Amino acid sequence: MSGAARDPGLQPERTRLAWRRTTLAFTVAAVLAARQVVHHEEIRGGDLVALGLSALVWLGFLTVAHRRIGAMATARPPGAMPPAQALGAAACTLALAAFAVAIVW
Repeated sequence: MSGAARDPGLQPERTRLAWRRTTLAFTVAAVLAARQVVHHEEIRGGDLVALGLSALVWLGFLTVAHRRIGAMATARPPGAMPPAQALGAAACTLALAAFAVAIVW
């Protein structure tokens, strides 16, 4: 089978949808962190700091994800994800997990 028979539009579309699902899951995690702060018996300053940092990390992740989705929509075939964006996405994920732990404890 030759390479010309392959539809190059399917893989980028699946990856774009995966980025959207990941963004949705990240948003749910950030909202659950905010809900945890609101439902504490007493809201401490550390909780508010962790919540604010979680919101900033969420915005950072949205920025990285939307840049990647936009790059995939314009480039045919889409190139590899730049290392800086990959590092940014990983750092945002780890930071959100750390802030969530800080909120719970």
